[in-house]
Amino acid sequence: MEYANRPFDTVEKMDEELIRAWNSVVGQDDIVYHMGDFALTNSTKTKNVLDRLNGILVLIVGNHEKSVMEKESVRARFSSIEDKLETYVNKQFIVMCHYGMRVWNKSHHGAWMLYGHSHDSMEHEAWGRSMDVGVDSAARILGEYRPFSFEEIKRIMNKREDNPVDHHVTKRK
Repeated sequence: MEYANRPFDTVEKMDEELIRAWNSVVGQDDIVYHMGDFALTNSTKTKNVLDRLNGILVLIVGNHEKSVMEKESVRARFSSIEDKLETYVNKQFIVMCHYGMRVWNKSHHGAWMLYGHSHDSMEHEAWGRSMDVGVDSAARILGEYRPFSFEEIKRIMNKREDNPVDHHVTKRK
């Protein structure tokens, strides 16, 4: 299968590997923030996959959530469904959105911006403490299609130059 350059022969094999990898690192009580585009399939298959995943899931809505949003039984698997989320995790302020941003709340004060959508295509040009946390980035960085842990993201962010766009200053000629 050539979608997003993933090395799987079939969608079914990809799904099984993603479920296995997810459950290998996510415990039943772990909170997982999913940055959207959870599934490109029907709601029955989406629910079957969701029922096999460990963790307490928070969905940041992407542009491919039809199979999640059309049925209450699927939506109910998520503890929360948000368009964008700003929260603290282990005293770190994090802004989460399906789409990557160049400027986000508190970006000039060390806040992180976590996103999905781009399938690792933007990581060559990091803007401050922003990061694509989708499975394609995980495969490149961690060697496996699975969720990042908070500690893994923290190690990566600590190595990045904190060069946020100063949106308070207007440069005019």
